[in-house]
Amino acid sequence: MIVPLWAWFAVLGVILVMLAVDLFAHRDAHVISVKEAAIWSAVWVALGVGFGAVVWWWAGSEFAAQYYAGYLIEKSLAIDNVFVWAIIFSYFAVPRQYQHRVLFYGVVGALVFRGAFIAAGSALIASFAWILYVFGAFLLITGWTMIRKRSEHIDPSRSRVMRLFKRAVPSTDEYHGQKFWIKQGGKWVATPLLAVLVLVETTDIIFAVDSIPAIFAVTQEPFLVFTANAFAILGLRAMYFLLADLMHRFVYLKLGLGLVLIWVGIKLVLQVDVYKMPTWLSLGVVAVIIAVSIGASLFVTRRGDQVSQVGRVYRGDGSPDDDAGAQEVDLPDQPRTRIGLRPPQP
Repeated sequence: MIVPLWAWFAVLGVILVMLAVDLFAHRDAHVISVKEAAIWSAVWVALGVGFGAVVWWWAGSEFAAQYYAGYLIEKSLAIDNVFVWAIIFSYFAVPRQYQHRVLFYGVVGALVFRGAFIAAGSALIASFAWILYVFGAFLLITGWTMIRKRSEHIDPSRSRVMRLFKRAVPSTDEYHGQKFWIKQGGKWVATPLLAVLVLVETTDIIFAVDSIPAIFAVTQEPFLVFTANAFAILGLRAMYFLLADLMHRFVYLKLGLGLVLIWVGIKLVLQVDVYKMPTWLSLGVVAVIIAVSIGASLFVTRRGDQVSQVGRVYRGDGSPDDDAGAQEVDLPDQPRTRIGLRPPQP
């Protein structure tokens, strides 16, 4: 696939314009409603799907299928990213009106990190064909690990990055609007919002390491890899506000994502010397796995039996307090711990 330089600049221009529009639309801190998130999600999905139509018109159905397969894989893996963000925001009790600011910079960082990983991955594949075996093995291991550990809870308090941040950066425990830094006692200190941003950017890097090899399994065209990633990532903020309160219902999501990673890992290993699988087959299998995992999750939780772990508060005796408000943290007679911290055992 020969891509002229102007096409790269055109895509980057569209991305920058959409980021500017998004930043302008959310310039004032406010709580983003489900309706607003749904509208923005529809806009981002339409943009991503529409770009695939442009690829179809410009380069043909095969490259369009590769783009759509990559877009679907990245969009699916992004749901897991959204779940982690929800836990981070809950752990730090970030007011909802400030969350979009963190996610905006998080998405910008994700675009930069993934662009760098894509460039490095493309260079490695061009120089060493055997690296595809490494990518495939990595995806198989990652997929199996995700399935095996799908029930484990994420604990932000155990993050090495967070411990290093607390030791290295003077900080305050209070939020000061949307500010990441404030001047206190004659010196600059970080607000909790900066700590949240650091963790969000860290998760961006971790998820990029997982997702970039996955998309190389369906296309090795740098232009398609980058655009599929970019258009999938641009809608992450809206997806978070749309799905964050429903994440507890996706009980089979990690199982589905693990199977997707194993599937594309097998495809990547086979296509080196054994069998080059049709793109439409890869796209269809990924779509079916994700659809079944989400559909089954919504079906088994249709009665509302599942209790969300996002924002749950625990009493000092280890029992959950589901009547606690989202901003309650400590009571004198009943110390509490947010999700992510293991409830103290009796």
